[in-house]
Amino acid sequence: MIFGRETKRIRIRIAIQVIACLFTLVSLAFPIPCPPPLPTPLSNNAVASLKIDGKLRVFSFFGLKRGKTHKDISRNAYMWIESGMNWAHLKDVPVDEGRLASTAEAAGGKIYIFGGYTVAEDGTEVSTPDVFSFDPLDGKYKKLKDIPTPVDDAVSFVYRNRYVYLVSGWSADKNVSLVQVFDTRKNRWFRATDYPGTPVFGHAGGIVENKFVIADGVAVVDVVGGKKKFDTVNEGWLGTIDKKDPAKIVYRRLPQLPGRGHYRMAGAGDKRRNVILFMGGTPTAYNYNGLGYNGTPASATKHVFGFDLNLDKWKAYDDKPVASMDHRGMFYYGGEWWSVGGMDSERNVIPSVLSERTSCRQNVPSNRLSFAFNFGFVNESQVSTLRSGL
Repeated sequence: MIFGRETKRIRIRIAIQVIACLFTLVSLAFPIPCPPPLPTPLSNNAVASLKIDGKLRVFSFFGLKRGKTHKDISRNAYMWIESGMNWAHLKDVPVDEGRLASTAEAAGGKIYIFGGYTVAEDGTEVSTPDVFSFDPLDGKYKKLKDIPTPVDDAVSFVYRNRYVYLVSGWSADKNVSLVQVFDTRKNRWFRATDYPGTPVFGHAGGIVENKFVIADGVAVVDVVGGKKKFDTVNEGWLGTIDKKDPAKIVYRRLPQLPGRGHYRMAGAGDKRRNVILFMGGTPTAYNYNGLGYNGTPASATKHVFGFDLNLDKWKAYDDKPVASMDHRGMFYYGGEWWSVGGMDSERNVIPSVLSERTSCRQNVPSNRLSFAFNFGFVNESQVSTLRSGL
């Protein structure tokens, strides 16, 4: 019996060493653990993130499923915890119908979800005023004060971990220039200085300290026979929020970038680089199914660029590994930015979590035993045995 137990221990040690070697090889190919894909393909989903007890948590709310019809608009919500191998399915957002083009932000330890639009069977789209908070600790939603002017496809960002700004966006039957600000501590809204650029929807932006940048989007460029004509807009604006009054903003138009404006990029403020970063998107104005308003299918890009606040100029970065579009936010993890879901260059709705720099095979695990289990080197009972022998 003693010999048998010793043989078992030796086998466990050998198995651990083999797993360690395999893990090292994978680590060389994938320098950081890649976040897992969503449980289901989703696009136009609202994404936000925060840290709790030092661990990053990423959230996805609403969105469009693979079928890309009004029946495929989701109320689902998901959460990924840093180093986890899967997304947890949270309670659905408490609304009767799913939403597209909502936006979500983290402030004061909670997630706030704003607006979006519903789509009826006949194609009618309705901008919604709903605002919810979501508490990651107890998993509960709370209905808050409605957006004064309902908007979808707006840019959102957080100032001072308290104020959520909604810039421009689509409301009912037109784009608006409004900047609507929600005070998360007092559950109240107030107006800030209007956006001076072309009113747009599907634009992107981000904030660092009290400076934010808004880029591109889609505008109504003409009305022919009573029908609106949509196209992308190539514009960038820098806004500076008054440190004494969050309702006051001074704007400056930025130099125009080469090429056509982009639609539904992922955007965020990178305080580490002091850059407002943008990635992906498409130069084609399209409906929610990925087909251009002019009948041309939209094609996603790999572009990554930003406005460097230190240098006060635009900066181009290397293209990201995988083209994508139809984003509503991104998160920072492992030294780079990641989008969640979206559409690929063929307009397929995808579950992928895509990086600005790293090429990922989704579901690469972040620990040795999970690696061994997922790739079939050990079974579930052997995982327990190995754990007891570590």
